[in-house]
Amino acid sequence: MSYNRNKSWYLVIGLMLLVFSGIMLFGFTQVAGAEERGSGHHQVMDSRHGHNHAYPARGQHFDRLPSGYRAVAYGRSRYYFHGGVWYRPYGRGFVVDAPPFGLIVPFLPLYYTSLWIGGIPYYYANDTYYTQTAGGYVVVEPPKGEVAQAPPATTGQLFIYPRNSQSKELQAKDRYECHSWAVGQIHYDPTQPAVNVPEDQTNQKRADYQRAMGACLDGRGYTVK
Repeated sequence: MSYNRNKSWYLVIGLMLLVFSGIMLFGFTQVAGAEERGSGHHQVMDSRHGHNHAYPARGQHFDRLPSGYRAVAYGRSRYYFHGGVWYRPYGRGFVVDAPPFGLIVPFLPLYYTSLWIGGIPYYYANDTYYTQTAGGYVVVEPPKGEVAQAPPATTGQLFIYPRNSQSKELQAKDRYECHSWAVGQIHYDPTQPAVNVPEDQTNQKRADYQRAMGACLDGRGYTVK
């Protein structure tokens, strides 16, 4: 009788160990699968223009897109945008790629670096340059000229503080919409070079534009100085 009880106990222990081993193996399989889906993908640090932010290296393949992505159409192609990273369909998944010049995205990425080249503002992130256009921000070729990370003294830089803790995306959206409204009111766009316009007229238009921008942003919950 004692022998049979001991044998039954050993069988129970063996079964428990078998189940535990199966659980551990399943867990390791899930972790490995997650790494294959992209959690362990290589990232590169973009330090150009003092940007200093890491992104997935281009050419890497992902089974699925990150949550919160935006789909952007470009001709007959479709790209996907998230956090400054561009993806395009590839096989059954997606590959990290460079966006084509001329593609327009509604909002800037969360992290971007502002640059001034030839008196025109550009926005840089992940080896990609953007500038303002109708409908948002357009991907452009790397601009040529001396790069500055502060606007020219004649622009009368606006310092904008979000009183209502607006998100970065909302700030970018509000800036663009107020910019469009100010351009429509003043008929002057500081992102476009003035041609054959006297300097005093340009300065007056720029000042009027800044006042219009300030009024629009103040109405949306920003403190503007």
